[in-house]
Amino acid sequence: MERAATPTQIRDYKDLVVWQKGMQLAKEVYQLTQSFPTEEKFGLVSQMRRAAVSIPSNIAEGQARNTTGEFVQFVSHAEGSLAELDTQIRLSIELEFCREATVKFIQELIIEEQKMLKSLRRSLKANALTPNH
Repeated sequence: MERAATPTQIRDYKDLVVWQKGMQLAKEVYQLTQSFPTEEKFGLVSQMRRAAVSIPSNIAEGQARNTTGEFVQFVSHAEGSLAELDTQIRLSIELEFCREATVKFIQELIIEEQKMLKSLRRSLKANALTPNH
């Protein structure tokens, strides 16, 4: 799924590795929550899935907007959704819906995505301050 692109090769959000990782994270969350208790279908499962889907969705919407300022805003929304998901994963462990060992890969993806989003936000802000951007 990963197709590396240089900044000049980015045609749309699908070329962004941060979006690709967000999609991978969302799929992992869907797979994880399949084993959660049925009574959580409209509770924690729904919240986790919504937060996970929101991450690549906000990246896609932000990249499709016309201004860097709007893109930065949507990256911030993605960061918020990522923090929500991290909290929900931790709660799932505490409620014993899953084991920490089971979600280790998801937690690693969350950390990686946090770093990538922070870097993207910094880069967008820096480029917005540079003339001719």
